Amino acid sequence: MSKILIIEDEAAIRRVLTKILSEENDLYQVDEAEDGLQGVEKVKNEDYDLILCDIKMPKMDGVEVLEAVKKIKPEIPMVMISGHGDLETAINTMRLGAFDYISKPPDLNRLLNTVRNALDRKQLVIENKILKKKVSKNYEMIGDSEAINHIKIMIDKVAPTDARVLITGPNGTGKELVVHQLHEKSERFSAPIIEVNCAAIPSELIESELFGHVKGAFTSAVKDRAGKFEAADGGTIFLDEIGDMSLSAQAKVLRALQENVIQRVGADKDIKVNVRVIAATNKDLKKEIEEGRFREDLYHRLAVILIKVPALNNRREDIPALIDHFAAKIAVEQGTAVKHFSISALQLLQEYDWTGNIRELRNVVERLIILGGSEISEQDVKLFASK
Repeated sequence: MSKILIIEDEAAIRRVLTKILSEENDLYQVDEAEDGLQGVEKVKNEDYDLILCDIKMPKMDGVEVLEAVKKIKPEIPMVMISGHGDLETAINTMRLGAFDYISKPPDLNRLLNTVRNALDRKQLVIENKILKKKVSKNYEMIGDSEAINHIKIMIDKVAPTDARVLITGPNGTGKELVVHQLHEKSERFSAPIIEVNCAAIPSELIESELFGHVKGAFTSAVKDRAGKFEAADGGTIFLDEIGDMSLSAQAKVLRALQENVIQRVGADKDIKVNVRVIAATNKDLKKEIEEGRFREDLYHRLAVILIKVPALNNRREDIPALIDHFAAKIAVEQGTAVKHFSISALQLLQEYDWTGNIRELRNVVERLIILGGSEISEQDVKLFASK
């Protein structure tokens, strides 16, 4: 049963609305407030699925109530109740975040349709939030070290913006986790994130891969093809290992960042794109710039925000938490009980030189779970985790 709050200073209108909603097959539980101040207090202390709020009221008008509710519980949809002279104000409230408005006296069908649509919208928002949390579990950043907490804070600050981000760090440190966290916590979450491994694509094909091509642009171009930038329109493009990108492709990426337009290979027509660019590399780009292999102007375009992911050897205090995380995931994958690691086994693993970083640690944990005893001992580590 959905709980609805009616904020209306006219008792007659309150009674009509309450009667209509209460008789709707026991779908709605209705609460009332006779002015805006009382309504806001109820919102603070109760949970509601929908609010119907009059615009013209003493003490606190509907616009003020709307603004207050959006600060307290922004997920609650609000439908404004407008008198004949309040129509323009009602329309303006929708710009402020109201779901819709209904006029006085309320039309039965219009009221019920608006209420159903608002409640459906709220349910969709809740489901999206749940889905977002589930998806985020796949890219959860494990650890509580100072370095990782700093990155988490950076992500929370940067994700809601469209600022370009350059992520640096050795191979296997989890740079892709940072990318997905940035995307999932952004306003672009519902749009795609397109990943491009610049090191895995031959230099002669990278421009076609990024920007697409037209038929006949080169020998194997048998039809028009959209590139990754077009596929990511409205979302995020992740340029992994950008330090391996050719200079000619770098020039085109620079133009895309400067002007928000691209050109397919073999075409002269500009295509507007709206993408957020996140790049990552394990190379020292400043050194690459000095040696003429990377454009300095592109570096400064990409590195609006710079996030450095530390090597595992520099965050050893996170190793026990990472091992627990991997052990649980591997148990689910293999359909077996979770194996635990003894304290001495964990201590020994913390002392290892993890040149392959988190990727190497994950492989070692899986090997120990397969080959070790019911509890992973120090002896198991010495036998099966040796370098």
